[in-house]
Amino acid sequence: MGWLADETGLDKQPANHLPLTPLSHLDRALALYPQRTALVYGPIRRTYAEYHARCTQLAAALAARGIKPGDVVATILPNLPAQVEAHWGVPACGAVLNTINTRLDPATVRYIFEHGGAKIVLCDTAFLGLAEEAIAEMTGPPPEIIEVPDPIAGLAASGRYPAYEDMLAEGDPDFAWIWPEDEWESLSLNYTSGTTGKPKGVVYHHRGATMNTYGQVISWRLALYPVYLTIVPLFHCNGWCHTWMMPLLGGTVVCCRDITAKAIYDAIAAEGVTHFGGAPIVLNTLIHADAADRSPFSHTVEVFTAGAPPAAATLKAIEPLGFNITQVYGLTETYGPASETLWQQDWDALPEASRYEYKARTGVRMPMIEGNTVLHPETLQQVPMDGATQGEIMFRGNGVMKGYYKNPEATQEAFKGGWFHSGDIAFQHPDGYMKISDRAKDIIISGGENVSSVEVEGVLMDHPAVLLCAVVAKPDEKWGEVPCAFVERTPGMDLSEQDLIAHARSRLAGFKTPKAVYFEELPKTSTGKIQKFELRKRFTAD
Repeated sequence: MGWLADETGLDKQPANHLPLTPLSHLDRALALYPQRTALVYGPIRRTYAEYHARCTQLAAALAARGIKPGDVVATILPNLPAQVEAHWGVPACGAVLNTINTRLDPATVRYIFEHGGAKIVLCDTAFLGLAEEAIAEMTGPPPEIIEVPDPIAGLAASGRYPAYEDMLAEGDPDFAWIWPEDEWESLSLNYTSGTTGKPKGVVYHHRGATMNTYGQVISWRLALYPVYLTIVPLFHCNGWCHTWMMPLLGGTVVCCRDITAKAIYDAIAAEGVTHFGGAPIVLNTLIHADAADRSPFSHTVEVFTAGAPPAAATLKAIEPLGFNITQVYGLTETYGPASETLWQQDWDALPEASRYEYKARTGVRMPMIEGNTVLHPETLQQVPMDGATQGEIMFRGNGVMKGYYKNPEATQEAFKGGWFHSGDIAFQHPDGYMKISDRAKDIIISGGENVSSVEVEGVLMDHPAVLLCAVVAKPDEKWGEVPCAFVERTPGMDLSEQDLIAHARSRLAGFKTPKAVYFEELPKTSTGKIQKFELRKRFTAD
């Protein structure tokens, strides 16, 4: 089917078919942009020629230490140059990159070391204790620690382990990169958050990451020479593949170790940052920043936001400050963003409130995804696109993981029926745009009625005194469950439980209105996601 009658001699060969890999982007950038700035961190500024050379030396040094194709090299690093370089140097020696969340507990890091089988770990000085405690409890061979000090942040080398720069100096600058023979070869290993059990190892392939870099250029409307600020942790979906994308455009990666409003505003003003990605909590941080932490800038900064559905109120407040927000949605299993709220020109004429509601939609599939829609979770039939009927968001295409490492049962379950099952509940509008109503586990069933925590949170966030909030189910003898809100107040503003409940009741049905409000700092992941499971524990522990 689809073949010519006689295809004699029309075979794949090196002249017409090579494995797709993001490594080709940096290889090309070296030839096209050798003197352009590729990487910035404080006073550090490196050209593409210097950047490529260091990544090559890292690949050579790892190989000299016994790393072979298919071996795993881990990192426990913030968004530092070494973390960026590892995204190139590790695959350039044929190895698989395993970036580990710096906020995990030692037991989970130990599990990742053992499950992934890392041979070497590049570890920031501030997190040596985490790595050491994890290794101390291991039963198998531990990874060798290479220490990555950060003098700019005041972290001098401890001297207990080989230092990153010393190891780099050992590397042959003429080392020949080991290119994948098959684009299905594994590129990276990312562990899920493990909020409901042990984390699962999500395996990315070279093809998927490459297609992701191409697709996001289109979705983000990128042109040559962007300046990208690393707000999304590089240990989270490999920074949504943005580091692999930047050389494609001759772009500059600006490293940001500590995510604060001042650091972001300063980078925009000083480095001319044009793009960054981040969770809605980052947007709220910028909205409520002190005047002393704001640096003026005159251009519009393009922002991808994901991690949680942003409230329309947040989008309305952030854009007048000089930011154009595009909501994207995805999971670790989809290399990060896989759907986007693609803006339609005829929406420009909508009233302001409607425009931001449209921007708060979850969106439609991105270019590297062949299928992304809302299906019935059991029958896998398309749900009616009526803006009400709920189903499960599912994906298929080149932007979906290979599967879960050493877990074929979970892989088959996730891919049941030829689709990747996200676990997110949503409906679709008549134009096909999806809107997340909740995670399956976050739906509140009160008196037999389904309550979307996302809907309630959107209403609460529209109150000016609400900085951040999360709504979870609280057990109730009469109704089974009732909505309960946990809220962080906007600094300098007063807000009582009664006032906020009244605000919600004026906009929501009675069964959707929170029955209790707790004012406190919310537990969050390193990427700014609110950990609702921690809030739910309050009630199960009672």
